[in-house]
Amino acid sequence: MAKILSHLKKLDCVLIAAVLFLSSFGLLMVYSAGYPLGYIKYDNGSYFFMKQLQWLLIGFIFFGAAAFFPYKAYGKVIRFLVKFAFLLLILVLLPMIGVEKNNSQRWIHVGSLIIQPSEAVKLVMVIYFACVYAKKQRYIANFRKGVMPPLLILAAVFFLILKQPDLGTAVSILLSCGAILLCAGIRKRHLLLLGTMAGTGIAYFAITAPYRMRRLTSFSNPFQDENGDGYQLINSYLAIDSGGFWGNGLGKSVQKLGFLPEAHTDFIMAVVIEELGAVGLLMMIGAYLLMMFRGVRIAVQINDPFGKLLAIGLTFQIMIQALFNLGAVFGLLPITGIPLPFVSYGGSSLLFMLISAGILVNLSSHVKRRKKREAHLL
Repeated sequence: MAKILSHLKKLDCVLIAAVLFLSSFGLLMVYSAGYPLGYIKYDNGSYFFMKQLQWLLIGFIFFGAAAFFPYKAYGKVIRFLVKFAFLLLILVLLPMIGVEKNNSQRWIHVGSLIIQPSEAVKLVMVIYFACVYAKKQRYIANFRKGVMPPLLILAAVFFLILKQPDLGTAVSILLSCGAILLCAGIRKRHLLLLGTMAGTGIAYFAITAPYRMRRLTSFSNPFQDENGDGYQLINSYLAIDSGGFWGNGLGKSVQKLGFLPEAHTDFIMAVVIEELGAVGLLMMIGAYLLMMFRGVRIAVQINDPFGKLLAIGLTFQIMIQALFNLGAVFGLLPITGIPLPFVSYGGSSLLFMLISAGILVNLSSHVKRRKKREAHLL
């Protein structure tokens, strides 16, 4: 008991507070944004709220477990995790197993639950890259031996997710792993080469698929196709403009009444701004920035290469998703379908975001324990 209490004292309360704020605030906004659709589709306005609450409770259990589970143990099972990730990505593409929605096959049934495997793969790839490149520090300057092997795994994951198809998630994984590579200390010319190859590949896949090309053109000028590809973004603009600084009041969004598609998922931030104004936006951005600050601080202070790269990867994974989502809502980036971390409706995203945050809390506890030992030695 004393050992548990001692561990609790070393938890990062600021980081935990940011996670609790975002996830609880997200639950509230899912209730508000999803109420009309839940009532129309399921004759239950609380439908999406109850589903999200179920996932949030499950997520909190895993968050607590990840906060206490020693992060170094992930390195011992990483081969199994990678194999399991590949199995999931293959299963989701099989006709009798994968669940298709909106012309995409990204989900599988697990009992009564629907899981999106790519959300688990995001976390697995961050752990894998952090583990492998921590071990390759001695020969990281050698491209063939120190850099190349994990990139083959990443390429395979990228193409399997692209088959779903889900370019947005594939790119977010690429960027998270790229952040780990950058901090692992690879040569600048190797980084430039890889960045050029990745950028060229992403551009190719973006412009060769007609629906992706339409997304690129519609986000740059949605008013060219007001009733087609630009419809969602235009209604997002209307919601944001209506909210102003203080908002129209919680629950008083007009756009969620059938005008704004995906109001409780990808475009939940538009509803937040319409109801709570710029104040709501600033609160959420503040929470994300606080998480980023704590994550980078953990990475700087931890003296273990694996822990350092893992903290960087997890932090950037969360921030990249937040940036992709907010950029789409404001028309600064193409719509990718990536949910807002901890906030958007979606069980798989919420669960694995909470696990990622739990690992960050564990890394922070490791830093505090090391500092305490050093203080005793002095």
